[in-house]
Amino acid sequence: MDVIEFVDNSGTVLVKRIPDNGHLEIIWGSQLTVRESQEAVFFRDGKALDVFGAGRHILKTQNVPVVGKWVTSFGYGENSPFRAEVVFVGKQLFANLKWGTREPILFRDTELNAVRLRSFGSYSIQVNDTMLFVNKVVGTKGLFATNSIEDYLKGIIVSKLNTVLGNELKSVFDISKSIDQLNLILRTELQTDFNGLGLQIHDFYIQSISVPDEVQQMIDTRSGMGALGNLDQYMKFKVANAIGDSANNNDGSNGAFNTGAGLALGMLLPQMINSSMNQPKVTTMDSMEKLKKLKELLELGAITQEEFDEKKSVLLKDI
Repeated sequence: MDVIEFVDNSGTVLVKRIPDNGHLEIIWGSQLTVRESQEAVFFRDGKALDVFGAGRHILKTQNVPVVGKWVTSFGYGENSPFRAEVVFVGKQLFANLKWGTREPILFRDTELNAVRLRSFGSYSIQVNDTMLFVNKVVGTKGLFATNSIEDYLKGIIVSKLNTVLGNELKSVFDISKSIDQLNLILRTELQTDFNGLGLQIHDFYIQSISVPDEVQQMIDTRSGMGALGNLDQYMKFKVANAIGDSANNNDGSNGAFNTGAGLALGMLLPQMINSSMNQPKVTTMDSMEKLKKLKELLELGAITQEEFDEKKSVLLKDI
């Protein structure tokens, strides 16, 4: 008598059919061994008769050794007309399966308008309905591994991802605080589709949601502007430093450059000062601060004594 068993050394086999090819014959009285992490479906004459759990089981078929072969050989030759097969189904957790978007997802962002997003992550599955999975997904295949169904499951995941991102996410700037919620919502949404295949989704994770490089540059620029704080004060500080550097460089090696920089700064300074003067609701403290800065510009030689006196008289009226 035969002993029928299957051990998956790869850890990726969902279903294994024995015999997997040739004449599907199992001898009467064969012993079936099923492990704790497996279930086995016994088919006879093309019909699933029973699902066996962990343990040792004796199979009863119509294929009797020697005698059966001798009787059936008159009408069917060497091959028995009675077909029997066992389908082993792995019930363990198939972890760390990968998913990702092949094409970018068009997303309407409340701050950046329309952007294209890419995303990838991982998930884990288990077979929770053996008969449904074998009959609906596997069919008559002799071997069915995780890579046989991953592309199909990825399609389901990306389809749900489109819907969830549109309903739950307002801007890519909210991704970091919303990632856990998105994981939970997607796992819940996917479970219905997976149940229809006899599968259970154990966990689901979004590991990254990314934007195109040009959009990332815009985000970096925006972050940099925010880090500067008061842009007006920052520009004044940079201009003052540039004037000081230009005044200290007296070796003549960069004379043309310094002359051009001085002319540019000379054109910018009056505009900056006028802009500061024309701001509404100028307080006494603001005027005093501007007088101080005006004095510093005079000492640096950036403005003439006449320009200083003219601006000074305007500021004194506001004090």
